[in-house]
Amino acid sequence: MKKFLTLGALALVGTSLVAQAPPEIAFTSVDLLRTPVEGPFVGEVGGVGANSKGQIFVYTRTGHPYATLGDNRTFSRGGSKLFVFDPGGKFVREWGQDVYGFNAAIGLRIDPQDNVWTIDAAANQVVKFNADGSIGLVLGRKPETIPVRPGPAPGPASDPSLGAPPAAPGGGGPPVAAGPGAPGGAPGGGGAGGGQAGRAPGSGIPGSGFNRPTDVAWDKAGNIYVADGIGTNNRIAKFDRDGKFLTHWGSTGKGPGEFAGVKAIALDAQGNVYAADWGNRRIQVFTGEGKFLREFGNVGSPLAMCMTRGATQHLFISHAGDDDGMDDAAIYKVSLDGRIVGRFGAAGKQIKEFGLANSIDCRNENELLIGEMTNWRVQKVSLK
Repeated sequence: MKKFLTLGALALVGTSLVAQAPPEIAFTSVDLLRTPVEGPFVGEVGGVGANSKGQIFVYTRTGHPYATLGDNRTFSRGGSKLFVFDPGGKFVREWGQDVYGFNAAIGLRIDPQDNVWTIDAAANQVVKFNADGSIGLVLGRKPETIPVRPGPAPGPASDPSLGAPPAAPGGGGPPVAAGPGAPGGAPGGGGAGGGQAGRAPGSGIPGSGFNRPTDVAWDKAGNIYVADGIGTNNRIAKFDRDGKFLTHWGSTGKGPGEFAGVKAIALDAQGNVYAADWGNRRIQVFTGEGKFLREFGNVGSPLAMCMTRGATQHLFISHAGDDDGMDDAAIYKVSLDGRIVGRFGAAGKQIKEFGLANSIDCRNENELLIGEMTNWRVQKVSLK
C-alpha cells in the first residue's frame, strides 16, 4: 500500500528542518593588527592570544626558513616569528628571535599566569615563554634524522624491472592527509613518533616525542596536555606542571578514543578534555586521565577551538570544509553537551569572512580574536 504525505505534513517537515538549523549570530569585525610600513609583516597566523593586560601575541609563519648541517644532524630554523601587539593592535616588538624551535607555527596559547606557549609543527616542539619573555620550558625536540627516499641498491637489484627497493624502516603509521588539518602543508613529519615496532598504528610513544603537535592546554593543577597531532601519533600526551611525562592516550582510527588528526584541545572547569578530531569531523570528550566520555558532531571539520571562562562555559569551534578555507567555512558556538547555540561567518577574504581560521582566543566571550592562515591576518570579532 502506497503512502503519501499531505501538504500539511510536508509543511510540518519543512518547519522542523528549518528549526534545526543553527541561528546566525550577529557580529562586527575589524582587521586588527597594525605594523610599520617597513615591516615586520604578518604571514600565515598559526596562533593568536591575549594576556590579562590585553597584550596580543601572534605566532606567525613569517621569515625565511633555512637549514645548516652539523656533524650528525640537520638544524633548521627561522620559518616563524612571535610578535607582540598592544591592545589596539599596534606592533610593539618581537619575542624569541632565532629561537631553535621556530619553524612552522601552528598554534599559540596563553595560560592563566600569562605565560605564552607556542606550538610548532615542523620543530615538533611546544615552547613556554614566561611572562617576561624568557624561556621557561621546552617540550619535544626536533627529529634526529630527516627521512629521505632510499637510493637503488647496488648490483642487479638496481634494475628497474626487478621492482622498487624496500622502504626504509621507521616510517611509523600512515600520515594524516594534508589539508585543513595541516594548514600550509607544514613539514615536520618523521619525528620521534616514527619506528614504533610492536605498537598499534598511531599509538605514539611515551614522553615528549611529538610528531607535528598542534595545541596545548592545562588543568587547574597546572598539568599540561598536548595535542599530538597531525602527524602519525594521533594521541593526547599529559605532563605535570614541570614537564614530567605522566600518561597519554589515543591512536589512529575512527572509534572512541581514536583520531584522524587531533587538531585542537580545550579543558572545561571540571578538567574534562575536549579534542577536535578533524579527520573524523567530531569532538571527543575525555576525563583528565583519558577515559572516553562522549562525542558530538555537526560542527563540520573542526580546525580550531576555544573554551570560554564564564560560569556557563561554551566552545567556539572553527570549521573549514576545503583545503584553503575559501569555499566552506563558519565558526560555531557550542554548549558543552554538543548543542549548537549559533554560528557566524563564511568563507572569503573580506571582513567578517574567514580563510582557514586556525586559532581562536575567547578570553572575553563576546570579543574574539581569530587568526587566519590563508588571509594573513587577525580579526577582532564582537558578538551582538
